[in-house]
Amino acid sequence: MPLSDAEKTDIVKTAHMLADAARVATLEHFRSEELTAENKVTTHFDPVTIADRAAEKQMREILAKRRPSDSILGEEYGATTGTSGLTWVLDPIDGTRGYMSGSPTWGVLISIADASGPIFGIIDQPYIAERFWGGFGDAGVAGPMGRKALKTRGPRGLSDAVLYTTFPEVGSPEEGAAFVKVKARSRLTRYGLDCYAYAMVAAGQVDLVIEAGLQPYDIHAPIAVIEAAGGIVTNWQGGKAHEGGRVLAAANREIHAEALAVLNS
Repeated sequence: MPLSDAEKTDIVKTAHMLADAARVATLEHFRSEELTAENKVTTHFDPVTIADRAAEKQMREILAKRRPSDSILGEEYGATTGTSGLTWVLDPIDGTRGYMSGSPTWGVLISIADASGPIFGIIDQPYIAERFWGGFGDAGVAGPMGRKALKTRGPRGLSDAVLYTTFPEVGSPEEGAAFVKVKARSRLTRYGLDCYAYAMVAAGQVDLVIEAGLQPYDIHAPIAVIEAAGGIVTNWQGGKAHEGGRVLAAANREIHAEALAVLNS
């Protein structure tokens, strides 16, 4: 059943309330000398901090009061099943490595999805007080430079493209080799922004983001924001990306098609 205007308004209001709460929780510990990180896995360094857990806990408390029938999928506390057919997908700190090293390129990811995928999302950078949102026919940003609509870049050839990924190795050796093929044809390649690179696609600053090994909570909000701003996000086969894995985010369909062809060549 389509959502009513009142329901959409409530979703947007709730999403911004979650982002406001997460700002407070994450900034309380950012650049603190007492901040420590635990490693969640044994195969590589996958850190979690007190701020990750505190931010998600506060967002869940808000949802329990405002939207108790919705499901929740969060990075730190897993899945909670609801009855509404809608699911909030939460990543309290996307880019914990950046967070724990004092870099302001991490972010809070908040989205809500129906059976088809994300329908509204927020990428929030608390330290510089910059928030990107998208869905329900609206895409915007508010921050140090004011408030304005989001719009992705227009078509251009891959040879003129700005390309981002978080880790130079991208993923497996096979995935890294595929990325290098796109990198070799791009004008400029940069690394390390985590979710902020996706925000820059929506803001018209970046043409492409290519990553692998993502979880649903890593990509739901970026999908909503980028698509609302005029871009496209798929997996490396051109299908839906909201389950994570290998992701290609592009400013427009033309450069997406060119990059996809190179990735799979």
